[in-house]
This record gives sequence, C-alpha cells and structure tokens, in this order.
Amino acid sequence: MSDGEQGGTPASLPHTYPVVDSQEVFRGRVTSARSDRVVMPDGSVSQRDVVQLPGAVGVVALDATGRVLLVRQYRHPVGRRLWEIPAGLLDSTEESPSDAARRELFEEGGLRATSWRTLVDLLTSPGMADETIRVMLATGLSVVPPDQEFVRFDEEAELERRWVPLDEAVRWCLDGSLENGITVAGLLAARFATGQMVDLRPADAPWPARKRREGDLR
Repeated sequence: MSDGEQGGTPASLPHTYPVVDSQEVFRGRVTSARSDRVVMPDGSVSQRDVVQLPGAVGVVALDATGRVLLVRQYRHPVGRRLWEIPAGLLDSTEESPSDAARRELFEEGGLRATSWRTLVDLLTSPGMADETIRVMLATGLSVVPPDQEFVRFDEEAELERRWVPLDEAVRWCLDGSLENGITVAGLLAARFATGQMVDLRPADAPWPARKRREGDLR
C-alpha cells in the first residue's frame, strides 16, 4: 500500500537527494537563488534551481458578523493592485510568526485581535522555492484608534481596506476575482473551519517546514 492509500493523516517524509555542487547565483534584498547539481535515483546528475525566501504569514480577520477584511495594494511582479488578506514577510529574527501576524494585522488592517488560531500552512511552490507561509485566523477584533494607526509607506501608502462577508469572499475566490494564493487558501480554509466547527491548531503550533535561523524565536 502506498503512502497515499494509507489511512490517517498524510505526512511528508524527510527525503534528500545528494547534492554534489551548490552555487549562489543571485542575492537581492529579500530573495536569493541557488543552483544545485543533484544526484537522481538512477545515478544521473541534474540541475535544480532554488529560490530562497524568508517565509511569510497571512491573517484572515473575521469579525462578529461574519465579514473578513481584505486590503488592496500594488504588487510589482504582476503589475496590478490585488485584493488580499493582510500578510507580510518573516524577515526578522526578533519576531515569532504569531507576533508577525499581530503586527501585520495592526499595520495593514488597523486592527487588534484577542483570539488567534492557525488555519493552514502552505508550501507555495515547492518545485522551485523553499517558501512556507502560515495563515492564521484572527477573531475578537477591535479597531485601532486613528491617533495610534501605523504610518504606512511605499506600496502600502495607498492601501485600501474593505470588509466583505466571508461567503462572498469565497465566491470571489471561485470566480477568479481573488487570485493571491495566500488569500484563496486562507479564505477557503476559514469558510470550511467555521462551517464545520473544526478544532483549529493554536497560533504557535509546530511548523515543521519553517526553517529556523540563528536568533529566530521559532
């Protein structure tokens, strides 16, 4: 019986092909890339290029009436302004993922939350990148007073906010209106979790795919 045919929760098993050579080919402000020469099962050697990213967190902020917060901002790689859930990079060694989620909700959403749960963990493109993202559900929301709001800059300076019923946001995922992968995964997971009363993991639940760097809190 194969792994996919066994009962219970599926698990991705540790498995590594030998790397005979690895070279960094690019280093930017956030992203880097390396080129590996990897031994295949038949003994041949193939090149595999890997994009290296720090990871990120996303937040589905759900209010007491069943609405979720979406924000719209410019995304340079696609040359468009996209509606998304609040999200941000895990590019600081001084923040845990849950602390980063709280910061992003404050900065982009102008909100605080009293309850946090983990919705889904994502490997966004495991065939070419090591990026992993955790999407959290935030409830028990309160609005940050205007005089305490975060002063946004760069793309976020023209950020827009919109409250949308969760069911409507899910329909936008299915009709292609919402395209950001973190957003689509988070909203669909939130809809399922709220409808099925799923016992979600805590915000600081183990995150095996998250690579720990020196100084990381998790």
